[in-house]
Amino acid sequence: MSSTPQDDVDFTLAYPEPPASPLWHRRGPKPRPITPEQQRRNRELLLRAQHTPRPRSPRTTKTLAEAS
Repeated sequence: MSSTPQDDVDFTLAYPEPPASPLWHRRGPKPRPITPEQQRRNRELLLRAQHTPRPRSPRTTKTLAEAS
């Protein structure tokens, strides 16, 4: 496959990357590790959320033309 002038893009000429947000760097105390009981509860809630079907909204029997 041959390259065309359109394929030869010099990415150094593209816009410069913005500086990293200071919010990305956490300074201060590290978060406390969660207890095994909290881990178990989180795992149970996650499994329940993944396997429980969401309730469906009831469908109206009217058509769009009848509704207006």
